[in-house]
Amino acid sequence: MTLTDTHIHLYSEDYEDDRDELIENAFKQNIERFFLPAIDSDTTQAMYELEARYPENVFLMMGLHPTHVQENFEDELKHVEEQFGQRRFYAVGEIGIDLYWDESTLGIQQEAFRRQIRLAKKHKLPIVIHCRKAFDEVFDVLEEEKSDDLFGIFHCFTGNLEQAKRALSYNLKLGIGGVVTFKNGKLDKFLNEIPLKDIVLETDGPYLSPSPFRGKRNQPEYLLNIAKKIAEIYQKPLAEIAEITTQNSKDIFGI
Repeated sequence: MTLTDTHIHLYSEDYEDDRDELIENAFKQNIERFFLPAIDSDTTQAMYELEARYPENVFLMMGLHPTHVQENFEDELKHVEEQFGQRRFYAVGEIGIDLYWDESTLGIQQEAFRRQIRLAKKHKLPIVIHCRKAFDEVFDVLEEEKSDDLFGIFHCFTGNLEQAKRALSYNLKLGIGGVVTFKNGKLDKFLNEIPLKDIVLETDGPYLSPSPFRGKRNQPEYLLNIAKKIAEIYQKPLAEIAEITTQNSKDIFGI
């Protein structure tokens, strides 16, 4: 049994003191594959260093996170494109729109999102979408850009069944994390209406810890708590959930 975390910020400073120990603990739980989303140019080197230490387990994305789309976003997008010219990545991410923190940057967030979707198409790669308080805005851009070569993951999906089905219509899988374990998360009420082939697992560590660790730092090994909840919702053995969701991740990332 192998579990895949399709979205974790393992290079985060939150893990600075015990990162290797946490990764080893995850290995003991059969969590062996970690896909790391980029934030901005300040995180690039830390991602590269972690990949060098765990080349068999750590796989990198490259992109500009929507909360980091600021006045200098042209420089940041140039950095992203330069990295693609130098090496291999497994997705363009995380990208999207976030209106929780700042609605004033919507215009440039939309521009950065569109351009990075096109970058993904150019490199024949999946996109990994961040969406917070912006379902309509994200769907508007996806509607403009939809095509056979658009695919990827709707990371940290927290919407309703209608929104889930719309995300799937754009050839996206749903990234399911700690929210599925929350009593008020509502995901568990309809998730079994979504085919398992359309789901991947993620922690989004160090954020969004599953119950009973909600409010504390999320850790790689907590992916197991999420997988167990998924097994409960779909009424399938944990090993089958691990096998299917890991295969789904391979179908998306090509590895």
